[in-house]
Amino acid sequence: MTRSTRQVLQLVGVAVVALALVAAYLIGRGSSGSGGSAGGSEGTPTAGLGRSSSVAAGAVDPVSGLKWVDESSLPTQAKETLALIRAGGPYLYPRNDDQTFGNREGLLPKKSTGYYKEYTVVTPGSQDRGERRIIKGADGEVYYTADHYQSFRRIREGR
Repeated sequence: MTRSTRQVLQLVGVAVVALALVAAYLIGRGSSGSGGSAGGSEGTPTAGLGRSSSVAAGAVDPVSGLKWVDESSLPTQAKETLALIRAGGPYLYPRNDDQTFGNREGLLPKKSTGYYKEYTVVTPGSQDRGERRIIKGADGEVYYTADHYQSFRRIREGR
């Protein structure tokens, strides 16, 4: 076997391994909302969600393009934050909560400045505000992030 043939085979081998890793990641990510592993692990888009959800697997909000999450599937602390939002406060972090969320990541539908407000979802054991938030739009729609704005789910309230 010539040196160039060996190099080509090594490149093909590396490409196959890389494709297998990407496929495994995508398969794992795609199944995270199917109920079997909806809880996810910390740092994943579904981290902090309950184990089951009555939203059909893969159901997407047609307005935002984001997957739905039932309110009943949210962590207890997120449900408590939703209750505070509905009551108009008082908020645990008054300097931060009910303040403008800039949507700099561009993951939520594009709206004018001031359209979105953010609210802290307490993370047990965290020494600070943690990564979990609820974002509310001026039209009443609400979103949940468990990973500090890296991903969002549209909350289906009352379900």
